Parts: sequence; C-alpha cells; structure tokens
Amino acid sequence: MPAPENRFKSALTGGERLIGCWAGFADPYATEVLASTGFDWLLIDGEHAPNDLRSISAQLAMLTGRQSLPMVRLPMGEAWAIKQVLDAGAQTLLIPMVDSADQARDLVRATRYPPEGIRGSGAALARASDFSRIRDYISTANAQICLIVQVESIAGIEALDDILAVDGVDGVFIGPSDLAVDMGLDGDSDAAEVQEIIRDALARIAASDKAAGILALDHDTARRYADWGAQFIAVGVDVVMLAQAASATVARWRDG
Repeated sequence: MPAPENRFKSALTGGERLIGCWAGFADPYATEVLASTGFDWLLIDGEHAPNDLRSISAQLAMLTGRQSLPMVRLPMGEAWAIKQVLDAGAQTLLIPMVDSADQARDLVRATRYPPEGIRGSGAALARASDFSRIRDYISTANAQICLIVQVESIAGIEALDDILAVDGVDGVFIGPSDLAVDMGLDGDSDAAEVQEIIRDALARIAASDKAAGILALDHDTARRYADWGAQFIAVGVDVVMLAQAASATVARWRDG
C-alpha cells in the first residue's frame, strides 16, 4: 500500500484555485469549526500561533479525511522539526523566511527520504505510515510531499528566480507584511512600492512550474492577488475573524 495521495498537491498540479484560512487557535476544536465551513485548506500555524508538536498532531488527526486539507507552517526550517511534523502526518509544509536557492534545496532534502534527502526513517512509530500499516510508505512518501517556501524579504525577492528553479519546491508563498517591514515600511503591505513587488513576484511564480500563494485579509485585496497570479490564497485568519466579530457585536450593544 502506498502513501496516501496529497490532495492539496494534486489540486495545485491540476491548476485549481484553492481558498484557505489561517488556523491560529492551536486547538483541534476551533480548527474543526473552520473545517466545517468548506475552506479548501487550513494553515496550522506554528510560527506566530502557540502551536507545538502535540497541538499540531491533534489538529492533523482531526482533519484526516475532511474536505479542508491541512498545511503546517513551522517557525523555522530545521530538519529535526520537519521530520517530526511529517511523521505526525503532515504532507504539506510552509517554511517561512526562505531567502536563497541553497536554503530551498536544504528544505527539499529535509522532507525526502534517502537518496533524495535526509529524512529519518522511523516511520514505524508514526501516524504518517498508519503505524506501520502502510507497508510501502517509505518508498512512496517522497512523491506526496508538498513543500511551499515563504519569500518575505528583499533578499528572497532578489533570489526568486533561483528559488523557482529548485526541484522539489512545489510553491512559493509571498509574505506581504514581513516584506513591507524589510523594506522599512513598518508592515504596510498596501504601500504602492510593496504592491508592485508583490505583483511582479506573483507573475513570475505563476509563469513558472510552481504555484503562487499569499495571504489577504480583505476580499478586494484577495481578488487583486488572484488576478495577479495567486493560485492558493488565505482569505482569513481565525483569531482575527473572532476578534472582529466579537468587537462588532459589543459595539452594536454599546451604541444601542
């Protein structure tokens, strides 16, 4: 029996446009609520949300077999951390702060079993192999890994064409806020100069054999990014949506 199909990777390869949401509550119950709404994918955020290996693992287990497909963002691209979340069942990873093709190549190797990479082969203990019931897991897992690298600095933008040439990278996700910070604009991703860089980057990614991704917190911006070539777009952040809905509810009562 081979490793299960990575339906997110298959959808990207097929050219589908996928709409997702950030999952930042670090709790499977909240992520289950998101999964019931029909998002194509959910980003379990281990960089800026209080997730750890156990909370990521619990959310991956809850999402098994659901329409909303999981992506995991680690806080860094360390091989040991990548190994742990892959063993926990993640098949799609988003790694932040990728600034060079060499860094991207190292990430590809960290996600693959030898000879293509350096991933440790202790899959017998892992959900990824269904606890050894997927007998062909190690020989088939590499083909089902989807690696998305996050470019969010001027250095990354300057290296974008080289990053796009790296085999094993499936997509490039532009980080507007960190890009704007790196440009000295205090995170103002709506600034004209930031938007022009984003537009050029999305176009270059879309013209390659990689998929372009991005986050947008309002509908008009998301539509603009889609027009510029983004194929998978996060259109909301769960904690932000709750905060906004709660604040609006309180305001209606206070004003009344």
